[in-house]
Amino acid sequence: MAVEWGRVGQPGFDRIVEALVHRMYDASARVEVVNGRGGDQGIDIKVTHGRRVRIFQLKYYLDGFPTTAHKGRRKSVKQSFTRAVQHQPSEWILVVPCTLSTAEREFVTSLAAGQAVRVEVWDRAKLDGLLAAHADLEASFTRDQLYEAATVYGQERALLMDGMRDVSARVRALGRQADGLDDHWTVDFARQGETVVQTLRAKHPRAHEVSPVRITLTGSGPLAPELAEAVRRSLGFGLPEEVVLPREAVESLTVSGPEWLSGVHRDVEVRWQPAQAGALVETAVEVVFFDGEHVTARYPGTLSHVGRGSAGRSVTVGLAGGSMELMIPAACGTQATLRFTFSLERLEPSAALRLLRIYQRIAAGGAFEVRANAGTIGGGELPSRLEAARQEADQLAGYLEDLAAVQRHCEQYFPVPAELTPTDRISLRMARLLIQGHCVISPFLPRARFTLTGQDSPALRALLSGEPHAIQSGTPTCAITVAGRTLDLGPVRSYHPRITVDEEDCRRALAALDTGRGDGCEVTVRPVDGECFRLLLQNTAPRNGWTPAPLELPGFPEPR
Repeated sequence: MAVEWGRVGQPGFDRIVEALVHRMYDASARVEVVNGRGGDQGIDIKVTHGRRVRIFQLKYYLDGFPTTAHKGRRKSVKQSFTRAVQHQPSEWILVVPCTLSTAEREFVTSLAAGQAVRVEVWDRAKLDGLLAAHADLEASFTRDQLYEAATVYGQERALLMDGMRDVSARVRALGRQADGLDDHWTVDFARQGETVVQTLRAKHPRAHEVSPVRITLTGSGPLAPELAEAVRRSLGFGLPEEVVLPREAVESLTVSGPEWLSGVHRDVEVRWQPAQAGALVETAVEVVFFDGEHVTARYPGTLSHVGRGSAGRSVTVGLAGGSMELMIPAACGTQATLRFTFSLERLEPSAALRLLRIYQRIAAGGAFEVRANAGTIGGGELPSRLEAARQEADQLAGYLEDLAAVQRHCEQYFPVPAELTPTDRISLRMARLLIQGHCVISPFLPRARFTLTGQDSPALRALLSGEPHAIQSGTPTCAITVAGRTLDLGPVRSYHPRITVDEEDCRRALAALDTGRGDGCEVTVRPVDGECFRLLLQNTAPRNGWTPAPLELPGFPEPR
């Protein structure tokens, strides 16, 4: 439905053209509508794009400006052009709600003679075409809202005889009606069962300035700690996470803005998420830890988000297998907060170690910064975490280093197992020491038997004396099993610090040696206790009763 220009009057004509110019140029330029009460100096609308300036002159001449009538109109047009040229525009546009004759159009274009300005005319045909391209604007100025809304409602109740095509047609028709509610805002909608979801959408970049919408939430009581923290992160610092306030937490939601949108709503669930920021200019960053002026560690990362809220700003850095969220309060002297989340799942030991090293740096506390080529994006001073958390991280780092060393030696690479059993942990530590050339304590010495050859010696008699002794052995090949995988280590040497022999076997063996008939006599040896486990797994003195427990991965609290 085209605008009936003869019925809208001068104020309506001005309003339609102003809205149309805003829609066309807001995204790329600055649009200014001049109030002419104090004299418009030849400018009704000014559009500035860098150094280029367009000036629009609006004349509500329904029957043009012929020479046979309305002789003063051409003079008025020329005076408006002369005043506008003083502002050195690159383009001057005359807007009229009629169709100009050839003579009238030639008069307008002749104004540019000898001037460094381009002259153009937007007449009725031009305006109708532009409004057709922005149908929602046209609808907002031409609809009879009550009549059309009733018509659409009647269609919604009609039988959908043409199936899905009818459904699509009715939804589009309703969407066009929603677009016509306002020239700055519209509503997108969707049906999910018995629920209708409505999403407010701006029609142009300056909608929030020209026609602001304010939302006020009134709570029904204190929020749960987890929800309160989520609200603080999202609203306070602009982190890109959705927050859901359940119905029982919301007493009312008040919307203030255009009349059709304003109102008080109760018994509602509220969801919000900070608006997506524009594309980041630079994404390659470094997370730098330092002590005074000395940089102690650098880790590369990817800047994925920069946000701002009522309490401060936020920075999110992606790392291989993890994410670092930094919240920087706006108040001076307030400590920044860092939340580091990571998973070692499906990572090889070297990559898992890098993540764990970052965790250890954070847990140890101290200064850090997120740096890009353009400068520091954010940073702060971290408090030291609990000793238990640091010890747990140090212990896991040791096991990952063992696994990485064994994988390199055996040339078998696989992700960190989801669980390392006590046997796996001991095997890895032993294997790493063996491939580094050490002779290690064997925690797996079984109950074994050996046969005397008849050769008598002080060492053999000392072994058969019944006192605990050490035993040393070697093998040309050795293999361990970790997470169901067999890893071949090659030749190794090992010993057990305390072994003993069966007393009855000792008596028979000594008697056989005394009589010179020791050949073929068998002797059973076995470990005395679990001391080897403690000596193998730690460098400090063993703690009585300590037994290694299964180690779950990744399993760490988040530093805050």
